[in-house]
Amino acid sequence: MQDRETEFSGGSNRGRRICIIGGGIGGLTAALAFARSGAEVELHEQAPAFTEVGAGLQITPNGARALEALGLGGALAAAGIAALAVEPMDAISGRAVTRFDLTGLAKPPYRFFHRADLIAVLVEGCRQAGVVLRLGSKVNTADLDADLVVGAEGIHSQTRTALNDVQQPFFTGQVAWRALVDAPDADPVARIWMAPGRHVVTYPVSGGRLNVVAVQERQQWAAEGWAHQDEAGNLRQAFRNTSGRLTGILGQVDEVHLWGLFRHPVAETWGRDGVCILGDAAHPTLPFLAQGANLAIEDAFVLARCCRDADDIEAALKSYEALRKPRVTRAINAANANARKYHLSGGARTLAHTALKVMGKVAPNAFMNRMNWLYGHDVTK
Repeated sequence: MQDRETEFSGGSNRGRRICIIGGGIGGLTAALAFARSGAEVELHEQAPAFTEVGAGLQITPNGARALEALGLGGALAAAGIAALAVEPMDAISGRAVTRFDLTGLAKPPYRFFHRADLIAVLVEGCRQAGVVLRLGSKVNTADLDADLVVGAEGIHSQTRTALNDVQQPFFTGQVAWRALVDAPDADPVARIWMAPGRHVVTYPVSGGRLNVVAVQERQQWAAEGWAHQDEAGNLRQAFRNTSGRLTGILGQVDEVHLWGLFRHPVAETWGRDGVCILGDAAHPTLPFLAQGANLAIEDAFVLARCCRDADDIEAALKSYEALRKPRVTRAINAANANARKYHLSGGARTLAHTALKVMGKVAPNAFMNRMNWLYGHDVTK
C-alpha cells in the first residue's frame, strides 16, 4: 500500500501518544498521518464497526495529494473511479449546458468513491501503520490520557463544544436527499442538474451504482444528519416537472435518506491544552463544492505535520489553526455561493446558463483555471 513513501516520519511526534475521537475520513486520516510520523495512535469510534450508509463522495486532487503522501496511492486507484468531466445540466430540458474536462488537472486524478470503500482503504492503512482501533468506544476528552486528543466526531462534536461556547446552527431553508441507484453503464462524469429552487448531483461509484444527491429549497424543516429515512415519492414529487432523463434516474430510487442543511460558523478555537478539532467538527461545510471530506483530509495532514515540526504541542496547534482557517473559510464561502447559482430562475437563470455555454466554447479551460486555488492546493509541500 505504501507505493509512494513520504518524508513524513520522524520529528517531534516520535513517541507521542495521540488519541483520536471519531472514525470517519478525517479521524482515520489523522490517525494514519500521526502514526506515519512515529506517534503511538489510538482511535476511538463509537459505532461497533466501520460501516457507512450508502453514500458517494468526490476526492479532488487537493485531498488525494495528502492521501498519496501517506502511502495510499495504489489503494485509491483501485477503489475509486477516475472522473472525466463535470457537466452542468439544464434539469428542465435534460441537455448539458456545458462540459468541464477534468483530465487536464494536475495529478493525482479527480476520483469518485463510495464512502465505505474509502474508509476501508484508510482503515487498512491505519492497521498497517500500527494504529490501535477501538470500536464501540464512546469517549470524551476527559476520558483520555494523551499528549494530544483530536476531536473528529463531525457536526455534533462534543470536543468542539468543550473548546468553544455552544454555537447554534441555523436552517438554510434547504433539504437534501441521498440515494444510490443501479447504473452499470454510467459515464465517469459528475452531472449537476440545475432547476429553479432545486438541483440534483449524480456520479458513478463502485458496484455499478450511481450516487444521487438532490437538494430542494423549502421552509419545511428537516433534521440534520444523513440517518433520517424518507419516502422516495417525496423526492420524485420535488422534481416531477423536470426532464425525462432526470426523472428516469429518480424513478429508480428505492431507499432514500433526507438531511436538513444547516449553516454552522467556523469554530473560533480549534485547539488548546492538548485538545483540538478537525474537519466538520471545526468547520461544517455545505455539500455544494464536494470539499467536506477533502478539507478534513487536508486538516489531518497539516495537523500531524505541525505537531511533527514543533517541540511544543500548543505552538503546533496555533500554527495548524492559522494555516487552515483562511482556506476552509474560502471554501465554505464558495460552497455557499454555489447553492445560489444552482437554483436560479427566470432571467437570471437564462443569463447564467448562456454565460456557462460561452465559457465552455470560447475558453474551455477558464473555469478549471479559476478553481486552481482549490484543486491545485498541495498541503504536502
